[in-house]
Amino acid sequence: MTTRPPAPRPCATCPYRTDVPSGVWSQKDYEKLPPFDGPTWDQPPRLFICHQHDRDDNGARVCGGWAGCHDGDQLLAVRVASITGEITAETTEAIRNYTSPVPLFASGAEAAAHGMRDLHTPGPEALHAMAKINLTRTDLA
Repeated sequence: MTTRPPAPRPCATCPYRTDVPSGVWSQKDYEKLPPFDGPTWDQPPRLFICHQHDRDDNGARVCGGWAGCHDGDQLLAVRVASITGEITAETTEAIRNYTSPVPLFASGAEAAAHGMRDLHTPGPEALHAMAKINLTRTDLA
């Protein structure tokens, strides 16, 4: 199975989007964002998959927010996935050339700080988003 390219726009609950309410995802999920800000050699080697899909789902695709926030030429995960065949050459190019049509945080650290701000007291919009996510994801408990 190969991972699909990012969607044309980051999903409505993407942690990289500036318009997504704080507290939608878990602390563990938000902690995954900042390591991609570092130098290539120090980044996680796995692709950041869109939160709308289980990692093993046939519909799994690269996160548009992740692709839009970071320089695809500098992402270790893209290099590794290209070599191992997890993504096609077309998907590699789609990640490298991705531009988000919606505003994103400038870094994973900024996105994580925003997301964790209301982690223990999510507002009504965040609660609504979480309820919708729980309808589509089978691996969340």
